[in-house]
Amino acid sequence: MSFFAILLALLIEQARPLARNNPIHAALRAWVLAVGRNFDAGKAHHGWVVWSLTVLPPALLALLVHWLLLKWVGWPVAVLWNVAVLYVTLGFRQFSHHFTRIRDALEEGDEDMARARLAQWQQVDVGDLPRSEIVRHVIEYSVLAAHRHVFGVLACYSILAALGLGPAGAVLYRMAEFVARFWCHKGVRLIQPASEALQRAAMQAWAFIDWLPARLTALSFAVVGDFEQAIEGWRFYAQRFPNDNDGVILAATAGAIDVRLGGAALKSRAEAPSLEDFEVDVERGDSDSTPGREAELGHLRSVVGLVWRSVVVWLLLLALLTLARLLG
Repeated sequence: MSFFAILLALLIEQARPLARNNPIHAALRAWVLAVGRNFDAGKAHHGWVVWSLTVLPPALLALLVHWLLLKWVGWPVAVLWNVAVLYVTLGFRQFSHHFTRIRDALEEGDEDMARARLAQWQQVDVGDLPRSEIVRHVIEYSVLAAHRHVFGVLACYSILAALGLGPAGAVLYRMAEFVARFWCHKGVRLIQPASEALQRAAMQAWAFIDWLPARLTALSFAVVGDFEQAIEGWRFYAQRFPNDNDGVILAATAGAIDVRLGGAALKSRAEAPSLEDFEVDVERGDSDSTPGREAELGHLRSVVGLVWRSVVVWLLLLALLTLARLLG
């Protein structure tokens, strides 16, 4: 069931991507705002209560619908429900247009346009960022976006679906990732800003949930890239990044395509990003660079190939597991 649901969701998302200002994401933002406004009292245990009330109900709702459909309607309709949930939570087209626009600007030699589009995407100040640094930041942001929108969702969905929990894993992962960004982003102005306790709980929960998916993503990049260099980067250079899970992915990526990643981070703009922007990332700190060649335009093509080969590997693995289950 998982293989067919993922394949259909990816195909539909490529043919008809989810609109940016869609009612589902708008409802989720309103839900996060309402729960935080009504239950965030600032105490340590309140942070975990608010996180649980925000993240768990949507995941449990997705699971409940899945079970009801399986029991009263049949598995084909349950598969369609899984496809619908994955269509909302998983997909390249939720971020790939930013990557494509920046890459096109660089290929045309318009570095000013590339800087402007990078600044618009991540709501950061880019200043007079040189070409190699533009490419480096685009690689880092794109790889992490691919993990959070595709591979992380795939991992959580596949693991929990194998345990009979349907699409709950996909919803849990995306909600945990979103609230960690939303509550902790320094530029977002809220009627009642998230307390430090809530921010800490959201980041701790996100780090825990993303621990295994991040390492599965890094492993898939190693398998389809330069395996030896990717594993070496994972082992020896992941700790150079301030975030442990992101560091594993970026270090493996650097080794897989032989590119130098890490360095000075771009800082968030002073003004607040729009709450309509579902893609604003958390501010990342400075880091030490990994070994490798200086980032250049050709590395963007290498990243695209790395990501798509990894998707093929995931689908082949899921197809084999599905076949083994059917034959067993």
